[in-house]
Formats: sequence, C-alpha cells, structure tokens
Amino acid sequence: MSPDGSLPSPQSLMGKDLHAHRILITGASGFMGSWLAEHLLQRGAFVVNLLSHWEPRGHFVRSGLVHRVKNVVGHVEDYPTLERLIAENGVDTVFHLAAISVEGLAFSSPHLALEVNVRGTYNVLESCRKNARTVERVIVASSDKAYGDSPVLPYTEELPLQGRHPYDVSKSCADLIAHAYAHSYGLPVAIGRFGNIYGGGDLNWSRLIPNTIRRLLAGEPPIVRSPPRGAFMRDFLYVRDAVQAYLAMFHGLDTGVARGQAFNFAMGGSWTVLDVVKRLQRLLHREELEPHLTPATHGEILHQHLSAGKARQLLGWAPLYSLEEGLEETVDWYSQYLTETHEAPVQALAS
Repeated sequence: MSPDGSLPSPQSLMGKDLHAHRILITGASGFMGSWLAEHLLQRGAFVVNLLSHWEPRGHFVRSGLVHRVKNVVGHVEDYPTLERLIAENGVDTVFHLAAISVEGLAFSSPHLALEVNVRGTYNVLESCRKNARTVERVIVASSDKAYGDSPVLPYTEELPLQGRHPYDVSKSCADLIAHAYAHSYGLPVAIGRFGNIYGGGDLNWSRLIPNTIRRLLAGEPPIVRSPPRGAFMRDFLYVRDAVQAYLAMFHGLDTGVARGQAFNFAMGGSWTVLDVVKRLQRLLHREELEPHLTPATHGEILHQHLSAGKARQLLGWAPLYSLEEGLEETVDWYSQYLTETHEAPVQALAS
C-alpha cells in the first residue's frame, strides 16, 4: 500500500523498477508469456524462459525477445530441470504460464493436457518449495474454466472448482494444488483466474478473435461454433490488462494481501461469440460477410462471467481497456502482421 494507506494504481505498478529481480517465466515464448516478458524486460528484470518450443513467426521470435531473455530448453514435466534452473539462476519470482491452453487440443489429447497442466504445475511448485531460500513470489496462471459450468453468475472466488471436461479439470486441479502449496507449506503463491485473454500475437488460429480477423481481412466469412441450444457467452480481457494483472499479483505478494489467494481477472461482462464477431466486422468494414455457424464438436461451458471485485479491492486492479478499444488495437496488430507475412486463412474453426 501507499504511505497514506491507499492501494497503488495499476499505472504505478506497471512502471516500478524491477532491476533487482531475477524472474522465471514458464511459457515466455507463448502469446501471453511474450507480452509479460517484454514488459518485465522494459522494467529492467532479468528474465529466464523455460523454452519447450517456439513459433518462428510468433511475437517472441519476430520481436527479438528470444535474444533478450535467458532461454533454458526444457519442459515443465521435467522436474530435475526446473529445480536446477531455479537454483542456478537465483530466481526470486516465478510466473507459471506454461500450459496446454487450447480446449480442443486438451479434449483430443487429455493425457498431454493433464501431464503439462497438472504435473507441470506441481513440478513448478515443488521446485519453488525446494528453493524457498530464494523464491519470494510464485504466480500461477489459472482460468475461469476452473469453475466448470457453474449455474451461479458472475463467478466469484468463493465458488467451488468443479471442471468437467479435460481442460477445465486440468485447471481445477492445478489451482487446488497451488492452494495446497500455499496453505500447507507457506509458499508465497497467488493464483490468477483469467477470462478469455486476447490481443496481438496469438497465432493459434483455432481461437475466435485471431481466426475471425484473419478471415475477414482475406474476405472470407467468419466461422462461429454454436452449441446445440443457446449461444456461447464469454468474458474477455485484453492482453495489456492481463499484464497489469500479473504485476498486481506480484506486488500483492510483497504486501501480503495476495499470499494464498486466488483472483479473478476479466472485464466483468459477458458477450456472445457472435457479438464479438460482429464487432470485428464493423471495425474491418466487413459487415457484408455472413458468419458461418457450425456445430460445436465437443462439450464446452455455455456461459461464463467473472466478478473482478476482489482484485479491485485488494490489489487496486481494474481493466483499463474497453472491449472495443482492445479489439481496435488487436485488429491493427494482425493487419500489420498479416501484411508482412502474407499468411492466408485456413478453414480453422473459431473457439
């Protein structure tokens, strides 16, 4: 807190000098991880990345981030590598982002999803416990999917974690394991349960926003998956606001308010998939392209809506971007990227 007892603003947290910190990001080469790594580097932190794979056309490589962080090749499923990496680099902060984050892939490859998302999480946490002398902060990326298909909306942090499908279950388990390490061993853990994060740099074309933008720019009708009844409704968060959320948890661990706590981070609304598509059509002046509706191929949560009141109250965090503002910046990023790379759309299904 500030000297007068007030909560720090998100802007002040974003600008705080981090030169003294040695930070591990699992998954820094991915979409969210690359944005977080870039911000931490700008603030002066020494950043280590556990590198399991990279996308040559992704932001991590094209921006030069790959040359500005220390890359250690390995996987979160490999416990000895993690424990050694943290010890040898004197890591004081861990952002655990590495995961199988695409629901469709988790559904088709549940063993892979559980290995990475569950085993990977307890490996990271155990490595931090074994290096408790140096590790001062552990921030675990969870998801609104950890709540499962709850009939209670909006989701608050007190709701039970009851995922039913493979991805959802993996996030429920990882979240509970993080709580166990916080409460049984006193590990300084904070958990972020995020809504659908979007923004430039997400090259997973099966996701709704990047796939819709790519198809609209190519003059192709957007593809929208539809459940048997009703419509999918989701809560969203622009990637720059997600970076602020991670930094808010970082500083919340320092002040003590975030230790052993989970926080929801999202805009606090609920939009149908079709509404998001129509907003993108307006931004790109492609209203004449009629969305193509296709049946959902596997079970998914129908409606999701998060309350971020706890993060606002305890961490002083609030999203700075409206959905329209975030989508505008996202469209600009993909317009430039697709012009430079000349990537053509594929018949990918939006998720």
